[in-house]
Amino acid sequence: MEKRNVIYSDWVTYNMATLTSAKSALRREIKNILRNITLEERKKQSANVFRKLCLLKQYQDSKRISLYLSTKDEIDTLPILKHIFDLGKEAFVPQYHGKTMEMVKLRSMEDYEKLPLTKWNIKQPSTTECRENALETGGLDLIILPGVGFTVNGKRLGHGMGYYDKYLKRCFKKQRMKPYLIAIGFREQIQEDIPTNDDDMPVDIVLTGD
Repeated sequence: MEKRNVIYSDWVTYNMATLTSAKSALRREIKNILRNITLEERKKQSANVFRKLCLLKQYQDSKRISLYLSTKDEIDTLPILKHIFDLGKEAFVPQYHGKTMEMVKLRSMEDYEKLPLTKWNIKQPSTTECRENALETGGLDLIILPGVGFTVNGKRLGHGMGYYDKYLKRCFKKQRMKPYLIAIGFREQIQEDIPTNDDDMPVDIVLTGD
């Protein structure tokens, strides 16, 4: 029995290494493609994603929404953030503590403008500032996720740190109702398939800029 367990453990380790390697190679491939998308095309696709999102009933019906704050290489989420506030919905954004991510409340666009920049040049609420934590005050109705690659049926390739996958597992345990998960990206990020395992959380829908 002990020998069988050792063999199984070696098999799991091998498969995890293979999966990690495959994901890393795919990330590099997609990021190279993204570098060649023009600024004009990024703006066009971001506008198309925003339009599609506004038409979604799940978005229209949601009151408490989690949204990532985008970099220049991602779909621009600033118009989405403005729209959330314009509709009187509640907005929650990522706050990172080491290897853990929380979703904390933003109060307004003025609040957003005052956020400090991280070393990755992304605005983020300071970890020393006390803000409402979504999972401690009623949960989330909808989560808008970033990613490096996606499939049309909801597989998602993240940036490799596992922040969202870990957060979603905590969220599912904490909430009685599962939030609706929307991944957004450029059409160039859509893949025929993405290597995943049980730790990789699929999304309900992927919105691209085509």
